[in-house]
Amino acid sequence: MVLSFITATTAMAQDVIDVHSHIITPEFLSALESEGRLMDEGFPLPKYDAETHLKWMDEVGVQTSILTLAAPQPTSAKVVRNSNEAAAKLKQKHPGRFLFCAALPLPEVDAAIREAVYALDTLKADGIKLATNVQGQYLGAPELDTLFAVLNERKAVVILHPHRPEPVNRQVMQQTPLAMQEYLSETTRAVSNMISRNVLARYPNVKVVVPHCGAYLPLAVPRMKSLVPVMQANKMVGEIDWEKNLAALYYDLAGAHSPEVIRMLLTITTPDHLLYGSDYPYVAPQVLTQSLQRMKQYLSTEPDLAPYREMILWKNAQRLFQIRQ
Repeated sequence: MVLSFITATTAMAQDVIDVHSHIITPEFLSALESEGRLMDEGFPLPKYDAETHLKWMDEVGVQTSILTLAAPQPTSAKVVRNSNEAAAKLKQKHPGRFLFCAALPLPEVDAAIREAVYALDTLKADGIKLATNVQGQYLGAPELDTLFAVLNERKAVVILHPHRPEPVNRQVMQQTPLAMQEYLSETTRAVSNMISRNVLARYPNVKVVVPHCGAYLPLAVPRMKSLVPVMQANKMVGEIDWEKNLAALYYDLAGAHSPEVIRMLLTITTPDHLLYGSDYPYVAPQVLTQSLQRMKQYLSTEPDLAPYREMILWKNAQRLFQIRQ
C-alpha cells in the first residue's frame, strides 16, 4: 500500500471519505453482456462515469471515494486487470479524489495472488476487494490461505462486497431481490466462515471492511459465541480467537444506517472501526445526498454518538487507508 496525498485546496473544502463506491467500466459491462451475465445479480448495473461521480462528491462534501469493482465477478482475468488499471488511471488523474481496491480473478488462487501483487506493488492499489464468494468458493476456504498470507505480508486493507450466493434459489431471488436480504446473509456467511477458521487472527495484518452496516453480524456474533462450546465438544470447530478476529473488522455504513444501527454495531466493535459509505452509483444521487445529510445531523445531535462524528465521516478511514493531508 502507498500513502495517498490529499491536496490542501480539496481538504479545506471537503471532509468526508467514502469507503463504499463502485467503478463500472465499459469493458466490464461488455464482458458481462457477451457472457449473458448482465442480470446475474438480479438487477441491472447502473451507468458510471467519473465526472458525474466527482460532481456529486463536490456537491455533498465528499473529499475522497474508494472505488471497487461491482458485482458480478468477471470470469476473465483480463477483464479484472483492465478494471484495476482503469481505477488506477482515475486515481492518477484525480489525485486525492479517488483511491481504489483492486479486484482479483478468483477462484483461481495463483492468478489472484499474481494480480494482488501487481495491483499493490505496481498499480499502487490502496487495498483489495474480495467478493463474499466466487463460484461457490467462500471467504474462509482453506485454499485461500496462501492469498491471505500474501495480503498479510503487505498489510493490505480488504473491502468485502456481497455477491450472489452459490448455489442460488432463483425463485427466492425473484421474490426477494438479493440486495434486500441475501446480500446481508452473504456478508454474514463469509465473515462468519473466516472467523470460524481464525483467518483474521492468523493473518493479523489484514484489515477487513464489512459492508452495509455489518449485515447480520451484531446478531450472528453473540449466537456463534454461545454455540462454540457445543460445536467444539462435537469437534466441529476448533479454538476461536474472538478478540483478534473481531479486531480486524471495520464496518461501512452504506445502506440503512441509523443511530440504532450504529448502537447495535457498537456491541461488537468500537467507534474507531466505523466508516462512512455511500454505495454510489447504485443509489440515486439525491437519495445519497439526503442520507449523508441525515447522518451528519444525527451524528451532531445524538449525545452518545456526537463524539464520533468526525471519526465516522473521515478520521477512521483516513487512518485505515493511511491518507495523509
